[in-house]
Amino acid sequence: MQSVVANTMAIKSSMYQKDPGQDHTTHKNHHSQKQKHQHHHHHHPLPGSSIKRREFEDPTTKAEMKSMAARALRYLCAGNVTICRSITESRALLCLAVLLEKGHEEVKYHSAMALMEITAVAEQDADLRRSAFKPTAPVAKAVVDQFLAIVEKPDPELLVSSIRSIGNLSRTFRATETRFIRPLVNLLDESWEPDITAEVAIALRKFACPENYLHEYHCKAIIEAGGAKHLVPLVYFGEQMVQIPSFILLCYLALHVPDSDTLAQDDVLIVLEWSTKQSNLMQDEEITTLVYEAKKRLELYQSRSSKNYH
Repeated sequence: MQSVVANTMAIKSSMYQKDPGQDHTTHKNHHSQKQKHQHHHHHHPLPGSSIKRREFEDPTTKAEMKSMAARALRYLCAGNVTICRSITESRALLCLAVLLEKGHEEVKYHSAMALMEITAVAEQDADLRRSAFKPTAPVAKAVVDQFLAIVEKPDPELLVSSIRSIGNLSRTFRATETRFIRPLVNLLDESWEPDITAEVAIALRKFACPENYLHEYHCKAIIEAGGAKHLVPLVYFGEQMVQIPSFILLCYLALHVPDSDTLAQDDVLIVLEWSTKQSNLMQDEEITTLVYEAKKRLELYQSRSSKNYH
């Protein structure tokens, strides 16, 4: 892991332009020094000696080094496609997944944060997303399996970063791969802190939004997992940081699956009607357009159902 950090830092430093004149002078000085010392005998460590030294380091020191390496990767990867690509093309991605599973608490935390930064870059870069997080790739599977394990058995220290990472990778999951949906929906329970609930709603929104090619399949999975019944009270009574992402997610469910009996049973149409009278929910023009379109589609399908019933 330390060598990965060193290589990554070298990549980052090489991205800065250097003064050609300064490079030429440096090269001349280096060449002169090399000539002076070319006949001198240098002591070289035996191959593998550094590895052997690491074997005798105490566990606390090893854990600290791993934590520092993961923390460094977190900041190096933030917003940097080149470095993220270097990480995902090396063994470092698998190392981070292993550390997230088996590392000490601080190591786990920094590994989760580093993975969150990598997935955030991958969300914006389609080439990186396809190459690094193909659903069939063993390393990608190892990474997302760790996120899923954390969401299923929530660890408060790792939960937000794991939720965000799943949301960042929402466009990589196939229609049949719905195993992430139910655990996320379960976290919409009101017993969690508002910041956790808000992150869950935002992550699920990335599955349900039109930019996600499989949004209709994901919306159906969210509804089947009981998403609507959790979202309705969050829209009515949630704090603003929870209310708005929950409201947008509910609109997407209504827009993409308007013929859902579950949405009718959970009175989603009444919620949308109520929301149009709430100034705090209708301040954004895009949200206003979204809610009226969702409301219109729900009204259309529910009126048809009513006629067929009678």
